[in-house]
Amino acid sequence: MMKVMAKISLEKIRNDRKNPIIDFDLKDAVITHYLHNNQNGVSQFFRKDAINYTNEIVQHYFPEEFKEHYTEKNFQPAHFTNEKPPFLPIDIPRFKFIDLFAGIGGFRLALQNLGGKCVFTSEWDKHAQKTYRTNFGETPFGDITKEATKQYIPDGFDVLCAGFPCQAFSIAGKRGGFEDTRGTLFFDVAEIIRRKQPKAIFLENVKGLRSHDKGKTLETILNVLRSDLGYFVPEPRVVNAKDFGVPQNRERIYIVGFHPSLHIDQFSYPQPLDKKVSFADIKENNIVDTRYYLSTQYLQTLVNHKARHENKGNGFGYEIIKDNQIANAVVCGGMGRERNLVLDHRITDFTPTTKIKGEVNREGIRKMTPREWARLQGFPDHYIIPVADASAYKQFGNSVAVPAIQATASEIIKLITQKLPSKE
Repeated sequence: MMKVMAKISLEKIRNDRKNPIIDFDLKDAVITHYLHNNQNGVSQFFRKDAINYTNEIVQHYFPEEFKEHYTEKNFQPAHFTNEKPPFLPIDIPRFKFIDLFAGIGGFRLALQNLGGKCVFTSEWDKHAQKTYRTNFGETPFGDITKEATKQYIPDGFDVLCAGFPCQAFSIAGKRGGFEDTRGTLFFDVAEIIRRKQPKAIFLENVKGLRSHDKGKTLETILNVLRSDLGYFVPEPRVVNAKDFGVPQNRERIYIVGFHPSLHIDQFSYPQPLDKKVSFADIKENNIVDTRYYLSTQYLQTLVNHKARHENKGNGFGYEIIKDNQIANAVVCGGMGRERNLVLDHRITDFTPTTKIKGEVNREGIRKMTPREWARLQGFPDHYIIPVADASAYKQFGNSVAVPAIQATASEIIKLITQKLPSKE
């Protein structure tokens, strides 16, 4: 056993601005995935590289403390600091899943709540990676289109989750099948399904996928899943987050599928909850930070902008969401942060401030806070927001609504666990 004089803190090394390790994000992903899976068969997919990368880190950061190299015999999780993020994987999972295009972990939260264990995750955005690692203690792998990334995906997981971006296909053949999706991110999802043969798949996309490219995009996706890959795929369903306990009118299309070996030929999407919710249920109290309040000048700009574009029948609009109402879908980019405005009269200091241009509007109109956006998406309050507000809005706007995902995933898990009880 190697004599450990100091434990390796991967988190501390990540925050080192002078970090000399090339491709540290990848190496951190390999090591953290190993540490979270060292007690099961999944560890074999990370172990060799985890040992090599750890030795590289040791050489740079602990040249005196560590005199020996790590080997198969002396490589132990005890040599690393015991990070305690708020959402650690469970010890005895009911099933295993992978999280592609993971964002900040909405799918992961939902499936962990159901007793699942994530054995691989990928997300290319660096800011989202930071938020994901802060909350789950695991760095996502990067670009899933790269073969080097795909090589780390383990065998034997039960569910593939992916909130993949919507892209048009260049339909080269008559069928609109597997080969015709090359060059798109769906192709990478389909390729992973083909190689790994998960028991179930759960895909999420924008509602507009149904009409995208005159319906050809969705038609091709379903043809690939059903005909080329052989999965049972019921008709996709547009699910609204407001029906599952969050006050947000957010419609997204869900596509689920089951491996032919399970002989599943029926699936029922979850029924909406009989639960009335409104913005008052998630509103933050005592917001006195003037960064969230609009200046009189900017508020007038929004009014003019809305009027100008509404007359043309298009463009950005905003609504002042009352406490007894529900929010519009939170979205990232452009003026998305000002799409939902709220009234909040708690602020008492209306003097000019250097943090906004002009005087704070006396009506008390403000935009929603990042924490309110997190709540609108069903993220619990102990979910940490470690990034600046601009990144936080983008991340939550891009995320999935956790309660709606969890309700649907629950129906998937019921079916596959009946057919094939999971093993750890």
